[in-house]
Amino acid sequence: MIELRQELADLHQILVTAGLVAWTAGNVSARVPGADLLLIKPSGVPYEDLTPGSMVLCDLEGKPVEDGLKPSSDVFAHAYVYRHRPDVSGVVHTHSTYATAWAARGEAIPCVLTAMADEFGGEIPVGPFALIGGDDIGRGIVATLDGHRSPAVLMANHGVFTIGGSPREAVKAAVMCEDVARTVHIARQLGTPVEIAPADVDRLYDRYQNVYGQGVR
Repeated sequence: MIELRQELADLHQILVTAGLVAWTAGNVSARVPGADLLLIKPSGVPYEDLTPGSMVLCDLEGKPVEDGLKPSSDVFAHAYVYRHRPDVSGVVHTHSTYATAWAARGEAIPCVLTAMADEFGGEIPVGPFALIGGDDIGRGIVATLDGHRSPAVLMANHGVFTIGGSPREAVKAAVMCEDVARTVHIARQLGTPVEIAPADVDRLYDRYQNVYGQGVR
């Protein structure tokens, strides 16, 4: 648990250095291995003040199980994802500028880059509008990503949520989501981006997921 708390504190700083968050917005959570628990950023605490000990331990209904700081207001969305996606061990939320601009338009990011095919296996889809504070956002995340290879979803008029087999994988997806959102936005200012053929997307995705790198994501 100590190591997981430290990892979570470190991953929040990656959101800052990658320019994905402003002030206290955004959060990373982690499923606690072997327990029906999660760790998540506390509500309204500046990133520079986050420590391993400030991460809030909650059950998978989103309720804190220890005295201390209040969890992020997004905790119920994260908890819903963990309850319904046992393959997920990390969830990230950001309002990163370019990806959130797509969310504000209610528009999926089309798969026009090999980097998108690699990481997302197709377009980055848009989920429904949902109010903060309950599990409606979590329901939208799970429903939208069902049948998608994308680990990222743009929740309409809100921002980005990403999932991963680990918290680090979810953070990577958030970083890559903003990167491709920016590039595709610029491409659209220059003309009409050309979508990659589905068969080529499949080949690119398979290569990146199963061949690329040293076996560690």
